[in-house]
Amino acid sequence: MTPGGTPGAPGVVVVTGVSRYLGAHVAARLAADPRIERVIGVDQPEPGAEFADLLDRVERVRIDPGSLGGLLADLDVDAVVHLALVTSPDPQHGGRSAMKDQNVIGTMQLLAACQRAPRLRKLVVRSSTAAYGASFRDPAVFTEETEPREVPRGGYGRDILDIEGYVRGFRRRRPDVTATVLRFAPFIGSTADTTLTRYFSRPVVPTVFGRDPRLQFLHFDDALEVLHRSIVEDHPGTYNVAGPGVLSLSQAIRRAGRVAVPVLEPGLSSAAAIARNLGFGRYGLDQVDLFVHGRVVDTSRLEREYGFTPRSTAAAFDDFIRAHYGGVVVHRDQLAVAEQLVLDGIRQVRAAVREGS
Repeated sequence: MTPGGTPGAPGVVVVTGVSRYLGAHVAARLAADPRIERVIGVDQPEPGAEFADLLDRVERVRIDPGSLGGLLADLDVDAVVHLALVTSPDPQHGGRSAMKDQNVIGTMQLLAACQRAPRLRKLVVRSSTAAYGASFRDPAVFTEETEPREVPRGGYGRDILDIEGYVRGFRRRRPDVTATVLRFAPFIGSTADTTLTRYFSRPVVPTVFGRDPRLQFLHFDDALEVLHRSIVEDHPGTYNVAGPGVLSLSQAIRRAGRVAVPVLEPGLSSAAAIARNLGFGRYGLDQVDLFVHGRVVDTSRLEREYGFTPRSTAAAFDDFIRAHYGGVVVHRDQLAVAEQLVLDGIRQVRAAVREGS
């Protein structure tokens, strides 16, 4: 019998990144599981007030990754769920440099602490399908064994490759620990609040002229289910986690009732500028490349090993639309802005054709 009293279920679980939406919800879900004795939420910033009730049954510790070694040993931790990753740089909080420190250095310090934890027997690490990159040379579908054809241009994709490399080293040093790496597709759903959901929530959506990438999404609730099962069950290895099926970008925009604004591909930096001007938030090269080339992954290993199939990409997207739909989708002034941007895009295309002729 295991420390948690149930085969596969750990007694003491540490969850990193509980000041963020995903980490807070995972910690709360684990704390509500009677098979788990104790859940400890770890992060440097204090969780916001919006998570106070959610984390009521979670013990919280403010600590930096470099100090985790003593904590894991002193508390006889059985399992660690590493979710403290930053998906896009924040200029107000150190930009790309701070993002890399959090993702790469933070993970390296965490794994060093895990290596010294004598009772640790399970490690679950959040990863991303961004590990495959996105380019015109990509295969139609990525499996877990597919190597990226090109190193991802975006910082998040490169961080993910480094993180997974550190996990492979950890597996060699601690073969007694069940290590699970989950490559998540972009989250979407009724409750998710991400760069992607904010992108589709706006009435005017910038797209790349002449491109209609195939996309996969993952419903946030299904991400929680897979993370939960990864802790209370044993699933060593690396898994693609995405909703079956695909949506093209144009299909997604139409389903959301939005207006697409095409911009010329040579000016992708201007696409990010347009997005910021329209209030779409921060966009890095990871997101821009995804909207140019798309990405589709095979999830048969997940379905076979977990006995679980996430809801389809289309169903996850429809749930997001139902939750965010409200009143008039496009106002007159927003439509005028969209029309002007379309005309500007057409002028760019014509100018590029004249220069090339």
